[in-house]
Amino acid sequence: MDVIVYGIKNCDTVKKARKFLDEAGIAYSFHDYKKDGADAAVLEAFVKEFGWDTILNKRGTTWRKVPDEVKETIVDSASAMALMLEEPSMIKRPLVQAKNKRFVGFDANSWEMAMEMGELV
Repeated sequence: MDVIVYGIKNCDTVKKARKFLDEAGIAYSFHDYKKDGADAAVLEAFVKEFGWDTILNKRGTTWRKVPDEVKETIVDSASAMALMLEEPSMIKRPLVQAKNKRFVGFDANSWEMAMEMGELV
């Protein structure tokens, strides 16, 4: 399959993204962080393209539970990646790897445009 969705099965945003792909008839495989963990190489590719501050989800409850002294140590891609690999719930969801493009998060309008341009297939 050319499309891989990375996330957590019970995440509402991941559910919306998967529903969108299902309804669009786009075949994909799903990588569940809870079952399969985070893939360091995939995470590194997303961090390199979008920046660690985009990939690290600071809005979630998992981040809020992190002690302030640990939060203060997250200052670059290496420290952010170490934290995300240890606790994949801190990775923004979903991350999507299509054949020629990567997507962070779910936005129906952007994904529809990407489909029209042949980027989400």
